[in-house]
Amino acid sequence: MPRHHHIFEKIIGQAEDKPPATVAVVHPLSEVALTGAVEAAQEKLIVPLLIGPETEIKALAKSTKLEIEPYQIVNVDSDVEAAAKGVELCRTGKAGALMKGSLHTDHFMHAAMDDDLGLRTHRRISHVFVLDVPSYPHTLLITDAAVNIYPTLVDKADIVQNAIDLAKVIGIETPKVAILSAVETVTPSIKSTIDAAALCKMADRGQITGGVLDGPLAFDNAVNLKAAEIKHIHSPVAGRADILVVPDLEAGNMLAKQLEYLADAEAAGIVLGARVPIILTSRADSAKSRLASCAVAALLAHSGITGKAQASSDPAVAEHPVR
Repeated sequence: MPRHHHIFEKIIGQAEDKPPATVAVVHPLSEVALTGAVEAAQEKLIVPLLIGPETEIKALAKSTKLEIEPYQIVNVDSDVEAAAKGVELCRTGKAGALMKGSLHTDHFMHAAMDDDLGLRTHRRISHVFVLDVPSYPHTLLITDAAVNIYPTLVDKADIVQNAIDLAKVIGIETPKVAILSAVETVTPSIKSTIDAAALCKMADRGQITGGVLDGPLAFDNAVNLKAAEIKHIHSPVAGRADILVVPDLEAGNMLAKQLEYLADAEAAGIVLGARVPIILTSRADSAKSRLASCAVAALLAHSGITGKAQASSDPAVAEHPVR
């Protein structure tokens, strides 16, 4: 029997208590993309601006029996134009979030990260999976599993800060952040353990704020108290992490998908560090995952933290997203 996903219900409930956020939905020309936007609008999480060829959007809505009359369509001819228009609407304050439709992720993110007309801030952009894992007692965030392929230490500082900011917005007052590696001891031959130790010291010195960091931690002693006790690890993070910071995209992507397909987890996804939250949807996402992604984006849009993101790191464009 399917297990209960109570975390997403709570997040969606939080967003429903606020006015819906206006979201630029870029090129929603697949059934999944258009349905996701309409369902989120029906739940009063968002007010969608549907950007793409008007005739094709209306034809798709008719063939899938979706009612889109209440929603504005911004008519443009191509997916490239749709991406540029969506970014423009966010830059000018006419939309509070950006949502990927059926266009390729690289084309979508290229427009968002354009040097002159995009949505970059001085903080490195990063992706966070918000996971509802039935066997885990509270919300679990994994970062970065979709944008930064091999992040540097400076990148990781922004990745951690982005995740802490998000955790606070969804109700985690003091997020517990586990910096993951294969082992829980600082080992010079394993670079991720050195990065973990440095990140913890950066938090001690106020370069990362708002959360409690510990690392390096292996996955088992980050999420399981008994495993931490057996290895004599005593910290406020070990065994009870809210945020898992992975060494690189490969590790994070595999970890998130293993939890989805082997532990019955649901995953919402959001990109942070830009002027507005960016919703990256996947064709494999469930309806609940799509709703939760919109709910998280709406909460972020109302918080105002995304547009104020500031950091001392290099504002280079993030590497090509993988989703």
